[in-house]
Amino acid sequence: MNLKGRTHVYGDNIDTDRIIPGKYTKTLNLQDLANHVLEDLDPDFRARMNKGDIVVADNNFGCGSSREQAPLALKTAGVSVVIARSFARIFFRNAINVGLPVIEIPDHDIKQGDEISVDLATGNVCNVTNGKEYKGTQMPEVMINILNEGGLTKYLKKHGGYVAIK
Repeated sequence: MNLKGRTHVYGDNIDTDRIIPGKYTKTLNLQDLANHVLEDLDPDFRARMNKGDIVVADNNFGCGSSREQAPLALKTAGVSVVIARSFARIFFRNAINVGLPVIEIPDHDIKQGDEISVDLATGNVCNVTNGKEYKGTQMPEVMINILNEGGLTKYLKKHGGYVAIK
């Protein structure tokens, strides 16, 4: 799975309430979630955001609650992948479950507006803007398959309710 987009860069400890404020989580309408994604952290995000763009953060992205609305809001808004130095484990798992690619790069210097290319299968990330390459965590094949199907529920429906691990 290869992804490419422009970056929106944030710092440490971006919690799920900053990703999608709790007051908007009472809806089942995913577009309503997407319309408010990151609005408390970056009020201009939705105006700058283009489908396929990439969110980049420092440490502990997605900390806080275990709500799945946070990765769902990012995915529905059109974010193609989230890159961070580290993720809260529950956010990482929820992102894979809903079909939002995530990749950890412990040491990066990606800047706002850089064009980035990501190969999830290898973990290779290239900053097209400055030519710098990074080695991120390599996704296991089963996670790539789950992402390719659009999330865990779609994967399980297609593959008979089990996850094939090689």
